[in-house]
Amino acid sequence: MTPHAKLVALRTITTKEILRFSRIWIQTILPPVITTALYFIVFGNLIGPRIGPMDGFDYMEFIIPGLIMMAVITNSYANVVSSFYGSKFQRHIEEMLISPTPNYIILIGYVLGGVTRGLAVGIAVTLVSLVFHPLNIHSLWVMFSMILLTSILFSLAGLINGVYAKSFDDISIIPTFVLTPLTYLGGIFYSISMLPDFWQRMSLVNPILYMVNAFRYGFLGVSDIRLGTSYAISIGFIVALYVFSLYLLRKGHGIRTC
Repeated sequence: MTPHAKLVALRTITTKEILRFSRIWIQTILPPVITTALYFIVFGNLIGPRIGPMDGFDYMEFIIPGLIMMAVITNSYANVVSSFYGSKFQRHIEEMLISPTPNYIILIGYVLGGVTRGLAVGIAVTLVSLVFHPLNIHSLWVMFSMILLTSILFSLAGLINGVYAKSFDDISIIPTFVLTPLTYLGGIFYSISMLPDFWQRMSLVNPILYMVNAFRYGFLGVSDIRLGTSYAISIGFIVALYVFSLYLLRKGHGIRTC
């Protein structure tokens, strides 16, 4: 394919993915915004005053970056896993794989769709957070780069889940039993410095912890994890998942038997 043809293919896949969730924005964008607003009310306004300051900040201010990141993670993942499995179920993906379109163009198109939804929800949640607490941004570059890397990472993870899923039930197993616990244990509602030494070391196994802390640094200028470590782990996971996703698409694993 010529570079122009590849660009057209990428634009077509990305546009399809964006239109897919934007047409039903009441189901895709609004629910996470409402859910996050409830977190702000319950944890920020009701429980926060009882907990007191966290790392020198109001509890509401402390949890805002984590809640934004949680919304981005879940929506980036959900968009790609549901879309890719839907394409498998309707056998659209087979037509794309046998076309001259390179596999990496297909992969990037799905990821861009997931990133777009993740960032859209992230912006919406950020605007809602302004109702409850003014935002103080320490580093705009760190904040934007980390939320972008996180959205890319979990979009790739969603595609891998979509490849292995054999039913619509399978696309909810990983988010329910793996993604949600890791997210809640990723330092959204607390600082790991509050934990005993053993649980601090155990928390370091959770990759979401590094992303949440780096994103919090972009807002507040504080982090339990070194910034360079957070970037290294995030980029490392992205490279590994990208290579593995391309391998699965090239082999057609779990696609032709759907």
